[in-house]
Order: sequence, then structure tokens, then C-alpha cells
Amino acid sequence: MSRKSLITMSWITFFVGTFIFLFFGIEKTVENYFFNILVAGLYSFTIALGNGVVNDFLNRKYSWVDETRKRTVYGVISTVVVNIVLVLFCNYVNFILLQKQDSAAFFTGNLGFSNWFTINIALLISAILHAKGFMEAWKSSTKQEVVQQKLIAKSANAQFESLKNQLDPHFLFNSLNVLSALIDENPHQAQRFTASMSKIYRYVLEQKDKELVTVEEEIEFAKTYCNLLKTRFEDSVNFGFNVNENVLKSFVVPLSLQLLLENCIKHNFATSSKPLVIKIYSEGNYLFIENNLQQREQMKESAGIGLSNIVQRYSLLSKQNVFIEKSSEFFRVKIPILTQKISAMKTNPSDEAIAYKKATERVKELKGFYANLTSYCLVIPFLVFVNLFTSPEYYWFWWPMLGWGIGVGSHALQTFGIGKNWEEKQIQKILNKDKK
Repeated sequence: MSRKSLITMSWITFFVGTFIFLFFGIEKTVENYFFNILVAGLYSFTIALGNGVVNDFLNRKYSWVDETRKRTVYGVISTVVVNIVLVLFCNYVNFILLQKQDSAAFFTGNLGFSNWFTINIALLISAILHAKGFMEAWKSSTKQEVVQQKLIAKSANAQFESLKNQLDPHFLFNSLNVLSALIDENPHQAQRFTASMSKIYRYVLEQKDKELVTVEEEIEFAKTYCNLLKTRFEDSVNFGFNVNENVLKSFVVPLSLQLLLENCIKHNFATSSKPLVIKIYSEGNYLFIENNLQQREQMKESAGIGLSNIVQRYSLLSKQNVFIEKSSEFFRVKIPILTQKISAMKTNPSDEAIAYKKATERVKELKGFYANLTSYCLVIPFLVFVNLFTSPEYYWFWWPMLGWGIGVGSHALQTFGIGKNWEEKQIQKILNKDKK
């Protein structure tokens, strides 16, 4: 037991002993005062130590978070057994050994009532401590989940920013390569290319920090970029656009078409006799970029920034996948069209987030049960006390005890396994059998 717990038990002993001495003590002497402190300490430390040992053992063996039902069932059983044994032990020491009362009447009369009343008080305190331990365990668990979610979100944002920052140097590097080739081949076209490139580069700077842009914006940019490519390749490259109007207001990853168009040019040869044909069209909720396969030999291994960049950005923003299809005749990339604007911080609701929501609901359900149990343990002993001191000839307290007790029992069954969850499990079992 910790130092803090020992101090708490000492204060409880002091206040309980003093209270009993002042309000129930017959002789107000120093000896009686210390005797009451001794008896209060006997109950406080014995019951507290016993319950503490049991709680520590159960907490090590079963987690409140991962094994809630098992922890609760074993907790209830062990608490009832341990408190009955400890209270009977304390009462025996107090009444039989210290006060020298008749041991034959230990389970009858006033002693029997004292046993029953003290057991209920001990169970009430134990139930409150169990509920406190449960709430602290769930609170600690939910805090950890919130921290994990924040770390996941920060990691996703950092990764997303890193991917977006690849676009600027990637575009500039490839454009300068094209410009370098044009300067030797056709200086006039190089001038036109430079003017067009400045307009396109402005768009790159504007869009690279966005997570999503409309399909309409991306298509317009792609057409401008295709005109830029036409400046160099002339009739060696042909472009075709066929995008449905109903998807123009939907969203795609920015500069995805530009990166894919670059890949088409980079990995295929194009001549006037064998032109490279690139098609951009939509089908369903996907945008297709397709080219006839005229694969050129690669002098060096590609860095693979363009396509992998798109795949990774989509993986951070959506559960929808980017598809790549390749045959002997064509190469096709299929990118998802997203119907609503989202952000990396809010995408991909994780299993942890779903578990957190379920845990919150579970906490409310268990909190309701413990509140019901605590009220029962408080009110019923009070009713028994009132009954015995007002009309001892008729034990009417049995009716509220039994009626409310049945209610608490059914509440426990519903909370810890038999109820809606049990019905759902049984239905699911039947459905699984039918499938087999």
C-alpha cells in the first residue's frame, strides 16, 4: 500500500473513531476514545488492505480496457466474498474478543444485523472504489488514444507536405530538360516554350499547396500543358480529351495530370510516323490517362517521383486506390475522382477513432450501472434502519430490497453480456451458420 493510502486510512480511522465516540459513546472517557480509534482502525485498515490486495491482483491479471467484462465479473465476485470474510473477521474481533459478547449470538439478533449492515457498507465503499478505478483506467486509455490520433494526424500532414514539396523541383527539372533540348533543335520554339512555361509554372506555384483541385481546373491546366508539349513535339504527339461535364466540379489531386503526361513523354518515343497518342477521359468516378505503348530504352533508372507521388497523396487523402494497367499495346493510369473536398487531417477515420467512440459509449453504459448499484447500496440499508426502528414487528423493507434488487440484477445482465449485445451475437451466429 502506498504512503498516500496509509495517510488516507489514518485520517478515516481518526474521523470515524471520533464520530462514533462523540455521537454513540456512552461514557466519554479517554480510554473509550482510544478504544473507538482502535476499533475504527481495525475496520479501516483490514478492509482497505484486503480490498487493495484483491484490486491490485485483478488489475495485473485483467485490464479494465481490454477485458472489461471479465474484470467486472471477477471483481464483483471477489469483492463480495472478500468483504464478507473481512467484515465477519473484524466484527468477531470487535464484539467477541474485545467486547466479550456471547459468541453463540454472533449471527443472530443485534450482532447479526451489525454483520449484515457492515457488509453492505463495505460493499458500497468497494463498489465506489471499483468504479473509480474503472473510470481512471478508461480515462488514461482515452488520453493515450487522443495523443496517438494527434501523432497520426501530424505524421500524415508532414508526409503530405513532403510529397507536395516534391512537385516544384520535379516540374522545374523536367521543364528545363525540355527547354535545353529545344534550344539546340529550334531556338524560336525555345522562346515560345519559355513564355508558356512561365504561365504554367505560375499555376504550379498556386496549386502545389492545395490538397485538392476541381477536375475542371486540372483539365484546363492539362490542356495548356499539352499545348506546351506540342510546341516541342509538333505532330509527333497527339492529345485527346473526353471528360464528362458532370464530374468537372468534383476533385482530384493537383498536378496529377501534369505528372502523368510527363511520364508518357518520358517513357515513350514519339515520331511523325509513329505518333504518341495520349487520351484523357472519364468513366464513372475515375479519370483515365492512357497512351499507346511505344516504350523507349531507359539509359538510367527512373527516380519514379511522378507516379509514386500521386499514389501516396491519394493514399493520405482517400481510401480509393490509384490503378495502373499495362499491356503490350497501351499503358493506362486510373485516378479516383473525389466527390467532396477533404483534408489530410480528417481523412481515413482509423480503427482507433472508431474504438474511441465505442469506448465512450461503453463508459456511459457502465457508469449508469454503477450509479444504480451505488444508489441501491445506499438507500436499502437506510430503509432497513428506518424499518427496524419504526415498525420492527413488520419487515416491509424486503419488498423494495427485492424489487430494486431484481432491477439491478437485470441492469447488470444487460450491461455485462446479456441484452442487446447478446441478441446481436446470437443473430450473427445463426446468419453465419446459414452462410455455411
